[in-house]
Amino acid sequence: LSVLLSLLVPAHTTRSPDCGGILTPSGLSYRKSGPRNSHAVSREGRQQHLSVRRNQINSIKVAELSLSLIPDTGLRLSSNVDLSITPTLSTTKVMRLSILVDLHVEMNPEGNLELVTSACKPTVEEMQSTEGKESQSSSSDVDEEINIDKICLEVSKLLLLPNEELMSLTAQFPVTPSCQVQYLPLAAPVFAEQGITISLQTTFQVAGMAIPLPVSPVPFSMPEPASSSPSHLTLAFSEHFYTSLFFALEIAGAFNMTIPVKITPLPRQMGSLFQEDLPVTLQAVFRSSPRVVLEEGKGALKLFLTVHIGAGSPAFQSFLSVNVDMSAGLLLSIADIRMMISAAVIEDIELSLAASDVGPVPAALLEELFLPTIREEVPAQMNVVLSEGVFLPHISSFTYTDVNVTIHKDYVLVPCNLELRARTG
Repeated sequence: LSVLLSLLVPAHTTRSPDCGGILTPSGLSYRKSGPRNSHAVSREGRQQHLSVRRNQINSIKVAELSLSLIPDTGLRLSSNVDLSITPTLSTTKVMRLSILVDLHVEMNPEGNLELVTSACKPTVEEMQSTEGKESQSSSSDVDEEINIDKICLEVSKLLLLPNEELMSLTAQFPVTPSCQVQYLPLAAPVFAEQGITISLQTTFQVAGMAIPLPVSPVPFSMPEPASSSPSHLTLAFSEHFYTSLFFALEIAGAFNMTIPVKITPLPRQMGSLFQEDLPVTLQAVFRSSPRVVLEEGKGALKLFLTVHIGAGSPAFQSFLSVNVDMSAGLLLSIADIRMMISAAVIEDIELSLAASDVGPVPAALLEELFLPTIREEVPAQMNVVLSEGVFLPHISSFTYTDVNVTIHKDYVLVPCNLELRARTG
């Protein structure tokens, strides 16, 4: 297989999207609900993360935290944090730390998306104290209490974890033991009033080598997001995405099938080839790559096979070959972060004689002997390969819920909500 892949024409250099996602404003504002009450922090943590000088923080309370979308620019993070501090043994102050941060997303040299700060403005206001005073602190007073200069540096450090999660978007995911899928962003996301749109290109590796995918006959662009969508996220997959998936699995040999079949007695012209009663076996290979066709409300999987009919094990001897063209309904659903794909019942099937060592065989006899087995076993064996599902583009800390799959002409839409995974360890 490695030798075969090395002989293939190098992958086409045209970079065009075949899938992507639109994160809506409601998805942007989603966060795991939980208590935001005052809580104590360690002395080390106080000094490191809040840059407090000569003071002791008794409690921290997040009064407000919001993330808003700025069209054509990026994101704005607004946070108000109340700090209860004790500068002296006799005085306790409550300080309101307000931080306004502008963020945007870039593509780094490694091809990963990266969240960076473009502006940061922290302010501090004294809310109350045990001395009964309530006033706006002067800049010198503020500097005595909290090191403003270091606040933005600490904010930038808070982006380390989100950026690690963004890197997980481009991880390789297994489809089969020898075939992996990877989703690569083509450019930085587009920020619009309706949401954040990211376009992705799917790549596949077989036996550790990238394979050239067929060129899409129709350039794919992300559908316009619905302004009233209640979903957190809408994923979109082009018709070409599914054709590329089946092409990769075919290159990996995942769909090569051996099908035992019971035909007793064999027709005389076939049985005369064998001196003993050997079981008949079908070996199916693709003579042309599978193709997926998406229409409004339904999908179809087109298969083009050559089925070799013979006997003998382990030395298989073919005495008859049949070309089989079939079409099966395509079923799609989502489980957690995987797309489940399966071939439904065969809707259309044609058999024609390709080669014969036993002379002419009437089409009616071919259908009588082999069509029922092929109709049943081909989709069944393909579904075994597909049964684990295909990983969707995602970042490691989220899973998908409330999912709906809608098939349109040339593409599939998957509106869904986000759910934060419980962190372990």
